[in-house]
Amino acid sequence: MERVGGGGDCCGSSSADPRSTFVLSNLAEVVERVFTFLPAKALLRVAGVCRLWRECVRRVLRTHRNVTWISALSADPCHLAQHCLVRVVAEELENVHILPQTVLYMADSENFINLEECRGHKRARKRTTMGAAFALEKLFPKQCQVLGIVTPGIVVTPIGSRSNRPQEIEIGESGFALLFPQIEGIKIKPFHFIKDPKKLTLERHQLTEVGLLDNPELRVVLVFGYNCCKVGASNYLQRVVSTFSDMNVILAGGQVDNLASLTSEKSPLDIDATGVVGLSFSGHQVQGATVLLNEDVNDEKTADAAMQRLKAANIPEQNTIGFMFACVGRGSQYYRAKKNVEADAFRKFFPSVPLFGFFGNGEIGCDRIVTGNFILKKCNEFNYNDLFHSYTTIMALIHLGSSK
Repeated sequence: MERVGGGGDCCGSSSADPRSTFVLSNLAEVVERVFTFLPAKALLRVAGVCRLWRECVRRVLRTHRNVTWISALSADPCHLAQHCLVRVVAEELENVHILPQTVLYMADSENFINLEECRGHKRARKRTTMGAAFALEKLFPKQCQVLGIVTPGIVVTPIGSRSNRPQEIEIGESGFALLFPQIEGIKIKPFHFIKDPKKLTLERHQLTEVGLLDNPELRVVLVFGYNCCKVGASNYLQRVVSTFSDMNVILAGGQVDNLASLTSEKSPLDIDATGVVGLSFSGHQVQGATVLLNEDVNDEKTADAAMQRLKAANIPEQNTIGFMFACVGRGSQYYRAKKNVEADAFRKFFPSVPLFGFFGNGEIGCDRIVTGNFILKKCNEFNYNDLFHSYTTIMALIHLGSSK
């Protein structure tokens, strides 16, 4: 971004005069207090005025460590040109107080990715257009890593307050973008493995580079298999997860429809490929827990009991986000036409923790807890085959340390 005011250093010039130093230090304190009320984009615009302002901006941004989100729900998508998530992000990003370093977004596949007929062939084929993904990527800072996936349904907490009631959107236009700032002591890395019929195994250096192996501070892995309906997709997902599933980390995720964005890679996405993507969270202050809601959880009482298990993990709720990865076979039809049962159960026990996720085609996770002293606790004896499920829901908590 172009500097404002010529980028002069007159405001921050040093002086041997103690009175000048005192005045400048008090001025810096006042400037910082004012800057705390400005969103990140406004801060970047004023950072070029002088050295004093630039240093104040850096200190203010360093204190903004809370994960922020932008969510969108549209009741009538048919008459609108852009997906609701693109429109809302374009509007709300101006008001965000953090500078995002990593973005995880999810949107409904029916409306986010367009399928058009390819003409000029003997047999008409479907072509995928990624206009919404490209438009969304352009809205975020260039240095920001963006991972986007599309799924049959979305679980989202409306924008505005952490205590807003999360919504299970099984059908309809919806989406969210989780914005992770740079947090001292925490590394969030995206990873991507593409199924190659000629290479049946992953090389160790591929896993090490993204923090999935030889990383003693790895705490949580969100993992998603895409193009899951293709032959061999499920087996490939299981093969990738097996390389790090025996570690003392939280694993949560599932199978989704498509990969829409991955800006950490220079090569363009192959929408027809089959692969595995995700985010790894490393850092000693990261804590997490997951619980599995199996097929026996089919009413409000049993859903509450599962949330009680998650509550018993004693994960700090400040600067914590929740994830819900559910099978498309659950939702309202699984609970005898009652809507939002699992999201409401989560909110009952975690009223100030925002919840996000999807309805997908397979779930990954089990009962696990990784606490502050990094002691792994399991409700049941862990078995690799217990990680992959259908007709279930995985609920997860990720705590990213103190926000101050």
